Amino acid sequence: MAQVLDIGRWDLECEVNNTDHRTDLNGVDRLVVRRGQTFTISLHLRSGTFEPGVSAFNLIVETGPCSSEGTSTRAVFGLSDSVDEMCWSAAACCPDGRTVSLSICSPPNAPIGRYSLTLDQGRAVSLGDFVLLFNPWCISDVVYMDSEEKLREYVLSQDGIIYRGSYKYPTGTPWNFGQFEYGILDACLRILNENPKYMHNPDEDCSGRSNPIYVSRVLSAMVNCNDDRGVLLGKWTDDYEGGVSPLSWRGSVEILRNWDATSCHPVRYGQCWVFAAVACSVSRAMGIPCRVITNYVSAHDTNSNLVIERYVDENGQPVQRSKDMIWNYHCWVESWMTRPDLGFSYDGWQASDPTPQEKSEGVYCCGPVPLKAIKEGELTFKYDAPFVFAEVNADVLTYMKHKDGSLEKIIGSTFVGQKISTKSVGSDRREDITHLYKYPEGSSEEREAFKKANHQNKLLQQGSDTGLRIKIKVSTEMKKGCDFDVFAMVANDTPATKLCRLMFCSRATSYNGILGNDCGYKDLLNLQIASGEEKQVPLRLNYCQYGGNIMEDNLIRVSALLTDYSNKDIYLTVRTIVLDNPEIKIRILGEPKENRKLAAEITLQNPLPDPLDNCCFSVEGANLTGGKTITETLGSPVGPGQEAKVKLYFTPTRSGLRKLVVDFNSSKLGHVKGYRNVIIGK
Repeated sequence: MAQVLDIGRWDLECEVNNTDHRTDLNGVDRLVVRRGQTFTISLHLRSGTFEPGVSAFNLIVETGPCSSEGTSTRAVFGLSDSVDEMCWSAAACCPDGRTVSLSICSPPNAPIGRYSLTLDQGRAVSLGDFVLLFNPWCISDVVYMDSEEKLREYVLSQDGIIYRGSYKYPTGTPWNFGQFEYGILDACLRILNENPKYMHNPDEDCSGRSNPIYVSRVLSAMVNCNDDRGVLLGKWTDDYEGGVSPLSWRGSVEILRNWDATSCHPVRYGQCWVFAAVACSVSRAMGIPCRVITNYVSAHDTNSNLVIERYVDENGQPVQRSKDMIWNYHCWVESWMTRPDLGFSYDGWQASDPTPQEKSEGVYCCGPVPLKAIKEGELTFKYDAPFVFAEVNADVLTYMKHKDGSLEKIIGSTFVGQKISTKSVGSDRREDITHLYKYPEGSSEEREAFKKANHQNKLLQQGSDTGLRIKIKVSTEMKKGCDFDVFAMVANDTPATKLCRLMFCSRATSYNGILGNDCGYKDLLNLQIASGEEKQVPLRLNYCQYGGNIMEDNLIRVSALLTDYSNKDIYLTVRTIVLDNPEIKIRILGEPKENRKLAAEITLQNPLPDPLDNCCFSVEGANLTGGKTITETLGSPVGPGQEAKVKLYFTPTRSGLRKLVVDFNSSKLGHVKGYRNVIIGK
C-alpha cells in the first residue's frame, strides 16, 4: 500500500525556477515557467520520510474554467523514475529524508495560460497556481529559435525602435514594449480570456492556446476593439477628443494597464505603429518571438484584385473614386513559428496585422501568413495572403479624370513595398528585410511570383519610354520651422525640343495618405526643355505657409505633373518628404547602478520663429522608471531659439542595457521623440 506523505508546507521555488526559465523579469512572487522545460518545487514533510517506490501520489494540472483531458487542458500524472519532456511528468527525490524535491515538466505543445497545480494522495491539496508560456528555447516547441542573440532581441528585449517617416527618409521612433513590467502579463492573459472565441467555448479556446498560429490570430483581432472588447480604438483624424493622439504614446505599458484597469474599455487612440507595438509586447510576454516591421509605400487593396487604382484631377491632385489607398508607411508584426499546416518550407517569420483594415473570416484581423508564401506568390495559403501580398506587391495604375468625366492613363510608376524595415538584432540600426517579402524588381523570380499569383499587370504600370523623365529632388536639410526648396528635375532624352506645362505643388499629408491644405504651388505654362537638357525647377516651401497646415506626422506630399504639348502625354511623380524635428539632448547625471537614484537633464531648442507654450517632457523606460511615466511641465513659454530644459529623477531596478524614452509636447511643436541608452551596473 502506498505511503501517504505528511506534508507540512511547500515552496514553488519561484525565484530559482523563474530565473532558470528566463521569466524572472516578471518578478519572483509567483511561478512563471515555459513549456517543455522542467521546474522544481519543494515539499516539506512534518513527519515521516519519502521513500521512492513506496511514497506515491498524483499531480493534477488544469487550465481554463471547464478543463478536460480530451482537450489537453487537464492532465493527471504520477511519479516516474525521471521526467519525460514530451508529456506532463514528474520525478521526485529526497536528499535529506524530510524535504521532497519534486521535478515537473510540461509537454512542449501544452496550452499556455494560467494553471492550477494539485497534489492528490486520496485527499487533494492545492499547491497553488502557475503561468505557462511558450518556450522558444525548447527545440521541440514550435516557436523554437536557434539563436541566443535573436532570442534576447525578439523575446527578452523590453524596448526597441519603430520606423516611421518615408521610404526616402526612414526615421526611428523609440518604443518601450515593457512586456515584463508589473501587471502586463496579467493584462496579456486577460486579452485571451476576453476574446469572443473564449466566451463562446472556453475549453476549446484554451485548448487552442497550444498553437501559436491560433494565439497570434486571436491577438491580431483583440489588439483592436472593432469586433470585441479589444485594447485599442483607432482614429486617423486630427480630432482626438476623449482620448490622446497616437503620437503621444511612448510605449505599450500605459496602454495595456489602462485597458486592464478600466474593465476592458478600449484605449483611445491608436494608429498602425501603436497597434503593432502593443501586439509585439503581448507576443513577447507570452513567449512568441516577435518584431515590429514597417512597409513603406504600403498598398491597401480593398477589392482583392491586387491593383491600386489612383485618380487625379487636371491639376494632379487626388480625386477619391476608389477605396484603395497607398499609405506612406504601414506597420505590422512578424512572429516566429513553424507552420505544420503548410509544410516546413513555410516555417519562420509570419506576418500578422492588428490594425483594423479589412475583415478576415468575419473579424477585423489579419494573418499569420508566412513571408515565404508572400515572396513566392502563394496566395491560397492561410491566412490573408492576398491582402498582405497586395500591401507589398500590388500594381499601381494612375488615371487623370478630366472635367468632362473622361479618364486618361498617366505615365509614371509607383512601386509599393519599399524599404521594409525593422530594428537590427543587438543594435539600434535599421535592418532592411524587403528581400524576405519579394524578389528584386524586374527579376525573373519576381515575374514567376507574379505569374503564380495570377497577377500579370506589372508591365502595364511602367508605361512606354517616350524620352521625357521627371523626378523630385529635395534639399539636404528640411527642418521644421525653416524655409527650404524642393526641385522638379525634368529631362528630355528626345531629339527635339519639348514645350511642356509643369504643375508643381505641395500639400500636408498624414502617414496613411490623407491630404491636408496647400503648402506651396507653382504652375509653369510654357516650360521649354531642349534636347538632351535637364532642367531644375525649384519650389520654395516657407514656414509661414506650411507651418499652420502641416499635420502631426510632419509630412508634406510634393507632386509634379508634366504635360507634353506635342503629343498630350502626361507624366506624374510624387514624393513624400519628412520635416526634421529638433534633437532632444539627454544627459545622465550620476553613476548608473541598480537601486541608485539617477538624474536625467533633458533639453530641446525651439526651432520655430514662434514661442512654445505648455511645454511638457515625459519619460519612461523598462526597469528605469518603475513602470510609470514621469512628467515635467515648464511654467513659462520657450521663445524662438531658446532651450526647454528639465531635470528628472528615476531609480533603475535592473542592471543591463536600458532605454530612457523621452517625449516632448507643446502648443506648436508636438510629440518630438528621443531616447538615451543607459548601461545600468550591478
